[in-house]
Amino acid sequence: MRTVHRTCPLCDAVCGLRLTLDDTGHVTSVKGDPDDPFSKGFICPKGASLGRLDEDPDRLRAPLVRKNGEWHEVSWDEAFQTVDQGLKSVIDAHGRDAVAAYFGNPTFHTMAGFMYRMPLSQSLGTRNIFSASTIDQMPKHVACGYMFGNPMAIPVPDLDRTDYLLVIGANPAESNGSLCAAPDFPGRLKALRKRGGKLVVVDPRRTRTADLADEHLFVRPGTDAFLLFGIVQTLLAEDLATIGVEVEGLEDLRRLAEDFTPQIVSPVCGVPAEKIVRLARELAAAPTAAVYSRIGASTVEFGTAAQWLGDVINILTGNFDRPGGAMFTKAATLDVFRPSEPYSTGHWHSRVRGLPESIGELPVATLADEIETPGEGQVRALVSIAGNLVLSAPGGPRLDRALAGLDFMVCVDPYLNETTRHANVILPPPRILQMPHYDFLLLTVTVRNYTRFSPPILPLEPGQLSEAEIMARLILIVSGQGADADPAGLDEFIIGQMLTGATQIPGSPFEGMDVAEARASLDGDSGPELMLDTMLRLGPYGLSLADLLANPHGIDLGPHQPRLQELLTTASGRVELAPPRLAEEAGRLRERLAVPPPETLLIGRRQLRSLNSWLHNVPTLTGGSNRCTLHIHPDDVTRLGLGEQVIVRSANGELVVPLEPNDAIMPGVVSLPHGWGHARTRQLHAAEHAGVNANALTDESVIDVPSGNAVFNGVPVTLIPIELESADDTELRVPSSAPA
Repeated sequence: MRTVHRTCPLCDAVCGLRLTLDDTGHVTSVKGDPDDPFSKGFICPKGASLGRLDEDPDRLRAPLVRKNGEWHEVSWDEAFQTVDQGLKSVIDAHGRDAVAAYFGNPTFHTMAGFMYRMPLSQSLGTRNIFSASTIDQMPKHVACGYMFGNPMAIPVPDLDRTDYLLVIGANPAESNGSLCAAPDFPGRLKALRKRGGKLVVVDPRRTRTADLADEHLFVRPGTDAFLLFGIVQTLLAEDLATIGVEVEGLEDLRRLAEDFTPQIVSPVCGVPAEKIVRLARELAAAPTAAVYSRIGASTVEFGTAAQWLGDVINILTGNFDRPGGAMFTKAATLDVFRPSEPYSTGHWHSRVRGLPESIGELPVATLADEIETPGEGQVRALVSIAGNLVLSAPGGPRLDRALAGLDFMVCVDPYLNETTRHANVILPPPRILQMPHYDFLLLTVTVRNYTRFSPPILPLEPGQLSEAEIMARLILIVSGQGADADPAGLDEFIIGQMLTGATQIPGSPFEGMDVAEARASLDGDSGPELMLDTMLRLGPYGLSLADLLANPHGIDLGPHQPRLQELLTTASGRVELAPPRLAEEAGRLRERLAVPPPETLLIGRRQLRSLNSWLHNVPTLTGGSNRCTLHIHPDDVTRLGLGEQVIVRSANGELVVPLEPNDAIMPGVVSLPHGWGHARTRQLHAAEHAGVNANALTDESVIDVPSGNAVFNGVPVTLIPIELESADDTELRVPSSAPA
């Protein structure tokens, strides 16, 4: 038996784990690491199941190639030769824009997914780059881009020092946080209240987070921006603003807010006007305060507006870039995201719908359009990295059909699932414990400055490829160097580029050195580790990979410090309170004031033991509360005469779903979890507990306009009873007015 330590890679919380393995490499125990200075021993059910996920018997162990409709295990060389031939055929016949790439959520949680994403995108030379960012978080990037000039400058609530926290459309007690890495989020919320602070949660459901709060307010789905504008208007009208940073556009913001008084927005959002006013006054009066909003307020039609206005409130109340408010993390690695010019979108647009690019990618809501619509630039091939688009993207059934029509598709994925079944080649990465781990992206949004590296726990098997080598060989293929090119050469090229620049940076540890000399000083057993060592040495703390290896429990780098001026890249050099593109959203909001709300709205649902579409094959993470059911208020069940199941119909499709009456949800709102519908997969346990695909109901034509983000919350639906066919209730039939 041996004990090893590792950062959990399954969500945004970056918890430290302590694993026990027997002499065969089997994980016998997973517990929280009590010596981790950030997570301090916290663990959630997902982390506790890491060993079972790592050893999942349904994970692919060798490349698969589809021939005449049948899957065959092949050698790595044959797999890459097939990829080379398939992509080259499409590029030669139709050009590089005929190839699209999609990067799924897990790519944000692996070293290779981060390090090779940009080289792969650049080597493909296509405008058709898509990712999970436009499924959940692009509104935040767009809002921060226009306000601060830097779309990757994401402020997070200073949880451990704030006196007042307003949580809107987020459920961190179950999600463990999103764009805000905070191990033991529930414990930190309890500590806030214990020290005399106040927690207010605004959500259409009384979530686990709301159960921890001093106060919970129901809000109509998709109307968060109206509520936030009402708070902004109150702060300005009552002269409560105490701005502590240099801003531009205050008077423009004041004019925009005049149309959104609490009395005007209250009928739209469902929050009483007097409570909106009280929230504004409490935020202004608290010694320190922060507004935190995420998925529920992001994946809606006015998601960018909600993200913008949340930070506007942080600024107006004097709680921006100061302890206890909303602050910026200072990561241990070199900031590779700092732009050289102010942020803008639309450097190119999608071919069919003309949707603008943002931070180098197009909205995934238009991917099906690009595949199905004939003409020059039609997407005919797809490179998918760790993504299950059929279950995670809007209009999933349409994408399912579209993917079937591609000329070629290659997936880097450990499973044969609803999406990869359409591929010609599947390239499986190693098991989780066989890969090194460093959270490049999540460590830029921690609520305390912190860093930790996890080396591989288990060795690669003979003939097995690392994720880095798989990605590198894909890059070499799409750049025209063929299936047999040496991936080590690509790693050395990337490292050489990094060091060439570093030797010319004043104050750099490599300043004035010969590139070969600098290269010889690096530590690491792989390309990603060597790149990490370089970025650590160039980072603000002067750390190295050796430092992290010597501290396997992680290194506490201290609380946040004000650093807004380091990150601002706006043309004015100030925070833009009312940038023109975001001010346009006020006009769209104003028009919506006169539109009556639909009778029933659908929202998603976070589940404690679930993560998007890829943990449902682990038996310990299914069952109990982790089921695919429709939450509905009991009054709505009675009013509509519903039974145990119901037809949920939207403008885009319909589903038959089991009902789970629950008085924790707002009347007129129903909730269905995201990522289920495992009907066509070789994940045997997931198939036995398939559930339904909520994205059969989402409409890919409806997006958050500034960001192109998909809309998953606030979807208008109709609930239709299912009539009983027999007296013993054993058979059901759908009424003739609602065909199945």
